[in-house]
Amino acid sequence: MKKKVEILAPAKNLYQGMAAINAGADAVYIGAPQFGARSNATNPVEDIAQLVEYAHLFKAKVYVVLNTILYDNELETCRELIYELYEIGVDALIVQDMAILEMDLPPIVIHASTQANNRDPKHVKFLADAGIKQVVLARELNLDQIKEIRNATDVELEFFVSGALCVSFSGNCYMSVANGERSANRGSCAQNCRLPYRLFDGKGETLIENSHLLSIKDLDLSEQLPNLVEAGITSFKIEGRLKDIVYVKNNVSYLRQKLDAFLENNDKFKKASSGKTFYNFVPEMDRSFNRGYTDYFLNHRKERIGSWETPKSQGQEIGKLIEVRGKGYIIENSDLLNNGDGLYFVNEQGEADGAQVNVILNNVVIPNTFKPIKEGTMIYRNSDAEFNKIVEREDSAVRKISVKLRFTETNDGFKLTAVDEDGHTCSSSILSAKEISKSGESISGIKKNLSKAGSTPFVVDEINIDLSDNWFLPTSKINEIRRTVLDELMEVRIKEYHREEFQMTKTDHPYPVSQLDFTYNVSNKMARAFYHRHGVTDIEKAFELQWDPGKSRVMVTKYCVKYELGKCWKYNKETMGEKLSEPLVLKHGEVEYKLKFNCKPCEMEIWEKDAEFEIEEY
Repeated sequence: MKKKVEILAPAKNLYQGMAAINAGADAVYIGAPQFGARSNATNPVEDIAQLVEYAHLFKAKVYVVLNTILYDNELETCRELIYELYEIGVDALIVQDMAILEMDLPPIVIHASTQANNRDPKHVKFLADAGIKQVVLARELNLDQIKEIRNATDVELEFFVSGALCVSFSGNCYMSVANGERSANRGSCAQNCRLPYRLFDGKGETLIENSHLLSIKDLDLSEQLPNLVEAGITSFKIEGRLKDIVYVKNNVSYLRQKLDAFLENNDKFKKASSGKTFYNFVPEMDRSFNRGYTDYFLNHRKERIGSWETPKSQGQEIGKLIEVRGKGYIIENSDLLNNGDGLYFVNEQGEADGAQVNVILNNVVIPNTFKPIKEGTMIYRNSDAEFNKIVEREDSAVRKISVKLRFTETNDGFKLTAVDEDGHTCSSSILSAKEISKSGESISGIKKNLSKAGSTPFVVDEINIDLSDNWFLPTSKINEIRRTVLDELMEVRIKEYHREEFQMTKTDHPYPVSQLDFTYNVSNKMARAFYHRHGVTDIEKAFELQWDPGKSRVMVTKYCVKYELGKCWKYNKETMGEKLSEPLVLKHGEVEYKLKFNCKPCEMEIWEKDAEFEIEEY
């Protein structure tokens, strides 16, 4: 039996969730009224219920994100919400807090969020043995590490393949709460990593005056889908529950076409949902929000991944500035530009800058506000006016389910039977006197009218007419029976949708470690009980419950400032020159951080300014 592979899309709301499904998503993930890691992307249960019904029409799934850490006074509210989500047909929950596994739950499938320390085979296998059905792996993993995890367990594996990257190990960033009591693990990340910082060394000398030194490029693994499937990934996740509809439709559509090309004639893997999407635009990921792209560490550390000039969108590369002419620009490939487009470039001060195209006259791009740009500067388009206009239209991506129709006669009229691509069947009959068609075109007319599926989610790809004679039938009667059958077929598809269910039971197999520090984010009594039952003896409170101002480690990351500077003894040994004086310090306003480099595991730590630690010598 072929294994299903899914594209999992973000849904900021009901409308964008439906748009993602229309664009070809096999599943969507959406926030509930509470307990999601994006507090600005919550949705009422009623909207989620509508999304579930629409998704199930296409055999697509809906996952609800409940991935914040919970406090004791929230446990019962969360449990009650889970029952509501189960009752409306949600396919699975994505969770971080192990307290949820300790609750009395309905038989609903649970997935482990990437915030649940999913970075090695032992932890992932533990979660699978505890009843977790799908695990969202850490973004920092490479293909070899993914294969090791796959060899250790047969749990379904999910992996981010496009969108913004969190520079920290997921679930282990505490910069936001340390600076303003806004916890990323509680859905209120302040995105301190996207701020500009001054970098100075251990002698107090400034190395970089003002750059977004912790901001990194966006992820694009679209060319790696075959390698990821072979490594064991079956769910390809798109980041972006706060992004706009153009971003969602464009990313889903682009990845849908990439994955379909791989799945075509594949004897091991298949698409996870039904229907086919018809596009009225050409998907290109770089034409919607992006900071430039990287494959991160999937193929090990090999390139610089910082986006230091700006945390905002860079967009699509257009070409170099050839000449400034009057109050306009001569730009390579300017024929790609349109009135209203947004331009991005790095100015002579090394800062991100931009302008909006007012008009293009005789190949001269005239902006609304002229800005001097040095010849040879690379110009990008970070807002594509015409593209956005097209993609925003509802008919830019239309999803249809194939159906075959058979029109036959009965003793007292006619019967229409519909069979869709998944084998769902329904029929309807009409009473009608049988009269020979005087025009002789009745059968062709019946075929023509039966083929008009219109705004339904169906496309008729085969019609068989089996009549004993060339009977006449009014167009209104044909339209009536077609509408009835297709409406009933929609109801049948939703009613016969099979939701996987799983009843969690308490387990007691040993946790991979016996001591948990604050990075395990234990913030309530039920999570503590869960870990204790699995053999953990020492549990530190979550950072949010025991923060020591000024002295805490607020991030661990595979991203490395020294590597970005070309000063890594391991990778830049031949060219790095003089060693840097440590500790390196980041400063934004009055806020300072010290950087600690753990070169053996190839990781960087960020500590508050009053912290004390030993600097490792290499």
